Amino acid sequence: MGPSVLFIHPDLGIGGAERLVVDAALALKSRGCQVQIWTAHYDVNHCFSETIDSCIPIRCCGDWLPRSLFGRFLALCAYIRMIYLAFYIVFLSGEQFDVVFCDQVSACIPIFNLTRKKKRVLFYCHFPDQLLTQRISLVKKIYRAPIDWLEEKTTAMADCILVNSQFTAKIFKETFTSLSHIKPEVLYPSLNVGNFQSCVFDGLAELVPKKREIIFLSINRYERKKNLKLALESLCTLRDKISFQHWEKVHLILAGGYDERVNENVEYYKELNQLAVKYDISNHVLFLRSFSDKQKMNLLHNCVCILYTPSNEHFGIVPIESMYMYCPVIAVNSGGPLESVVDNVTGFLCTPTHDAFADAMEKFIKDPTLRIRMGKSGHERVMEQFSSEAFSNQLYNYICKLVE
Repeated sequence: MGPSVLFIHPDLGIGGAERLVVDAALALKSRGCQVQIWTAHYDVNHCFSETIDSCIPIRCCGDWLPRSLFGRFLALCAYIRMIYLAFYIVFLSGEQFDVVFCDQVSACIPIFNLTRKKKRVLFYCHFPDQLLTQRISLVKKIYRAPIDWLEEKTTAMADCILVNSQFTAKIFKETFTSLSHIKPEVLYPSLNVGNFQSCVFDGLAELVPKKREIIFLSINRYERKKNLKLALESLCTLRDKISFQHWEKVHLILAGGYDERVNENVEYYKELNQLAVKYDISNHVLFLRSFSDKQKMNLLHNCVCILYTPSNEHFGIVPIESMYMYCPVIAVNSGGPLESVVDNVTGFLCTPTHDAFADAMEKFIKDPTLRIRMGKSGHERVMEQFSSEAFSNQLYNYICKLVE
């Protein structure tokens, strides 16, 4: 029997961070570890299917605490919820475990030092939290100062720090200046390929008009930082580059994680719909809010390529999923995609402009065989660099070192 690992995560919904947590839990379980996941929020109607179908216990505590105060103070509320969750685990749950796998919010790490036998903590840094928000006003700067300080100090208390890419490792060093003595290790996210192999593809007849044979796809949460606006602008520019006959075959699907509790999701969804009407492309765009893993695989199987629009993305699991499904990627030439996508081989890395993206999209229209060639190269790259076996071995070794 391997070590007992307790995962603690703020909100076990649908997103890249949640995907990694679930995959990490499944990987360790497959290696004989006892695994459980604790979270402040979990909804069986808005989660990855493995959390329902697997034998990993999911424990939810602290969801009664507010996520925000009048739509503000999101970070403060997230920290309070995680600290409360950690207190509950340590002092009230009675749970026994060897290692804590913590991600996103490091403020809870000191709580695990309060146990009779200090718990070893592995902290997975997707990206420094303090860089995920802007400080436009003086009030915001004052509000964030103690939170940023707490993030840096508590991150340093972890016994092992992992990051999701070389890009994030570089940002980690530049952001947490007092932690120059710490060199985080890179553990690339991987795919649980078992989820991809059992799919039966149905086509997209129920989603798009039959004549739309050239499907471009975007998969990202409805958040402004994901820059989904770029996909719409690129489609609009593409219309002016191709013939009417080709244009009538083109369709764009914006598929994204959507949570009605999150104001930004609701607002941005409306903004994008209005933008599509403004550009007069709404009859060539489908907005898909949240979807099952099976639907996602079907979308990837049937589209020409993925449009991955966020800049300076920490890593980005979507390009990996896409390439595994033989689907090329058009991504912004910054952040994680620089390490996952090979330009002109598995897709195209472009400047974040609608002209550059439209030019890349046009290539797939002019050369239908490009999708096949790049798709094959992408699949091979994922199997070589981002296999679940490599991820599982590396993570298990880190856990074992912590309990030696």
